[in-house]
Amino acid sequence: MAEAEHIIGTPDTPDASGAGHDETPARAGTATTPAEQPRGRRRVAVLFSVAAFAYALDLISKLIVVAKLEHHAPVKVLGDWLEFTAIRNAGAAFSFGQAYTVIFTVIAAAVIVVIVRLARKLYSLPWAIALGLLLGGALGNLTDRILRSPGIFQGEVIDFIAPKGFAVFNLADSAIVCGGVLIVLLSFRGLDPDGTVHKD
Repeated sequence: MAEAEHIIGTPDTPDASGAGHDETPARAGTATTPAEQPRGRRRVAVLFSVAAFAYALDLISKLIVVAKLEHHAPVKVLGDWLEFTAIRNAGAAFSFGQAYTVIFTVIAAAVIVVIVRLARKLYSLPWAIALGLLLGGALGNLTDRILRSPGIFQGEVIDFIAPKGFAVFNLADSAIVCGGVLIVLLSFRGLDPDGTVHKD
């Protein structure tokens, strides 16, 4: 967890790339300026707003699926290519690793804790969106792990999106994957969570 926090330990500078300036970027642990503090708070607000939206969307969709689809025939959305069908998944995203429910529950909880701790040092809008998607998705599936049968931390996740020839998943899984893909793209572009740009 300490290594994860170190990733965004450097506050943002007025010119992320350093072009046209001779000043050395602020080092990790340097106090933020009054101008940077509101910007950091806005990024944190974006993170938690995205997380809340993703979490609410996932929670509402699962409530509808349990009420309308569970124990019913699948609903075809795009012919044989896409249908909605309710299943309960004891594994990770896309029904993988169903023998390790408790382990995946602990991992999801750890991810949530790390993201919340790192949020106070976040200065990048794209990273705020990416981490918000990860947080919302992790919260969505963790809620199922805690509240659904067969028991606390062993609950089965509700999945319902079933593309042809692919595993069944839910909106929380989609949010996690989208957040992960965005993080990979940001890393390739050299954009750090603190808003600075690095070049290899």
